[in-house]
Amino acid sequence: MTRVAVVDYGAGNLVSIARALQAVGSEVALARDRAGLDGADALVVPGVGAAAPAMARLRRHGLAGPIRAWAASGRPFLGICLGLQLLFEGSDEDGAATLGVLPGRTVRLDGAPSLPHIGWNQVERRRDDPLLAGIADGADFYFVHSYAVRPDGPGAAALTLAETEHGRRFVSAVGRGRLWGVQFHPERSGDDGLRLLANFVALADDERDSAAVSRVPPIGARRADG
Repeated sequence: MTRVAVVDYGAGNLVSIARALQAVGSEVALARDRAGLDGADALVVPGVGAAAPAMARLRRHGLAGPIRAWAASGRPFLGICLGLQLLFEGSDEDGAATLGVLPGRTVRLDGAPSLPHIGWNQVERRRDDPLLAGIADGADFYFVHSYAVRPDGPGAAALTLAETEHGRRFVSAVGRGRLWGVQFHPERSGDDGLRLLANFVALADDERDSAAVSRVPPIGARRADG
C-alpha cells in the first residue's frame, strides 16, 4: 500500500485530507518532523493561512529543508492551497520568503468581486497531465483563498496545468514532473477531488514499483563471492 506522509505543521485541519487519502487506498502518516518523512512514497503539504507563520513553523520543526529537498528530488509531491503557495519564492501577503522550489510569487487576487474567494469554481485545463486523468475540463472544485500563485520566467506557461476565473484569471494548478500543486481543496471537492487524489496515489504507487524494479539485479547476476 502506498504510504503518504502528510505534513502537520499546525496550518489547518488535517482530518479531511487524511480521510480522503485513506478513502482512495493509501496509508497516511502525519509528519511533524524530519523523521516523519521516513518510509513515505509520497508527500502532501496542505495548509491554510498566511505564509510567514507557516514558514516559521516549518523551520521550527526542522521541515523546511526536507520538504524543499523532497520537492526537488522528483518524488511524488502534492501541495494543497497554502502548500502550493509555499513552493514559490515569496508571498505578497506578508512579504515572506518561501521554499523557492518553483519560480514566481504568491500575489493578491486583484480585481476579484469578493475576497476571500470561497466556494465552488471551474478549473479549466491548460494542458493534459496524469494528475487530472478522468476529470472533465471545467470541473468544479472548492476554493478558500485570497491569494494565488503567479509563476514567472520562461517556464511559467509549461508549469501551469489549469486556471480559474474570479474577476480575473489565476493559476489554480501547477505541475512539473512528479511535483504538483493545487489552489483548491480536493478533499472538499466531491468525486472529482477524490479522483484527483486517487490519481496522485496511483502515480506514487507506479513510482514506487518502478524504483523497486530498478533495484532488482538482472537475471543471471551472481554474487561477487559466488
